[in-house]
Amino acid sequence: MTLDIDDLLKKMSLEELLYRHRCVEGWSFTVPWSGFPMASLVDLARPLGSAQYVRMETFMDPATAPEQKKFFYPWPYVEGLTMAEAKNDLAFLVTGMYGKPAPKQDGAPLRLAVPWKYGFKSVKSIVHFEFTDKRPKSYWEALQSSEYGFWANVNPEVPHPRWSQATERVLGTNERRPTLMWNGYGEFVADMYKGLEKERLFA
Repeated sequence: MTLDIDDLLKKMSLEELLYRHRCVEGWSFTVPWSGFPMASLVDLARPLGSAQYVRMETFMDPATAPEQKKFFYPWPYVEGLTMAEAKNDLAFLVTGMYGKPAPKQDGAPLRLAVPWKYGFKSVKSIVHFEFTDKRPKSYWEALQSSEYGFWANVNPEVPHPRWSQATERVLGTNERRPTLMWNGYGEFVADMYKGLEKERLFA
């Protein structure tokens, strides 16, 4: 299925949600996103029952994004979710922020927001969705798998190999406050990970 962004948005009911955003580098802020639930895209795409994951890929245009010319980075940017994560009520496809259309540097025209995960999972400028039975290897996992895994759920008790995740710096105030498990969204998401304790859920 190929859709222009305007045609896609005509099929969706847009809403606004206020989400905490926690970067793996230890900073955080709160964002009023506008967009639509990712579950609505899944329903529109009608993937096969064999699909276990959603693979998302960003644009590839080195003339616009010169960093993509660097061969040692695994461009284009790729991220993935399980089908359960993609259909979770909190998984959100973003078209705007702060009451305005999202600017290009923040992922226009379509980006992901998954607030219980570290920010690098929220892939920007998505141009392609694939429903697959194979777990995608994300951009950062391909670049440095010892530090960045597939799941990337927020956990203050599991440090990054090079820094603690116990606290976070709030942008705007520079307040240092304790990091919340699942970034504060555990009641909505924790059940998805039961039985997966042997996975690297927090990296």
